[in-house]
Amino acid sequence: MGNNRFQVSEAFFEFFERLLPKRKNTHRFGGGRPRRSDRDCLNGILFVLRTGCQWKALDATGICPGSTAHDRFQEWVQASVFEKLFHRAVKRYDELSGIDWSFLSLDGAMTKAPLGGEKNRPQPHGPRKKRDETQSARGRSRHSAVGVRGARQRA
Repeated sequence: MGNNRFQVSEAFFEFFERLLPKRKNTHRFGGGRPRRSDRDCLNGILFVLRTGCQWKALDATGICPGSTAHDRFQEWVQASVFEKLFHRAVKRYDELSGIDWSFLSLDGAMTKAPLGGEKNRPQPHGPRKKRDETQSARGRSRHSAVGVRGARQRA
């Protein structure tokens, strides 16, 4: 097994295990390959989240195969396990230590971006331009420049 510092405690795993969905054996004869323990997978998932390593790099640690940990991670995300864990952990922490709910802050800004530029700045010439439009040296497409001149003459 991998390094002990990357293993969850027994108490934490018992807390976490209650959030896991019941597993249904989908093998047609009720057998199949033995499933890797949820604890090993949790240790692997938390190792990836702590270290930032790739899932396949988990294979070298001996904690759990990377593909197994990733599959279990996706399964648990679909079942909202981590969201439930967060809410229950906050509630439990509040019960044990107390959270000062009177000190909350919300940050937001409704101002102009500091480097937003001028209001009528030239527009970028990117993929939104039509393919058949050629760019002139001044940065305007040939068709749009003609269209503007034509509109001025008509007015």
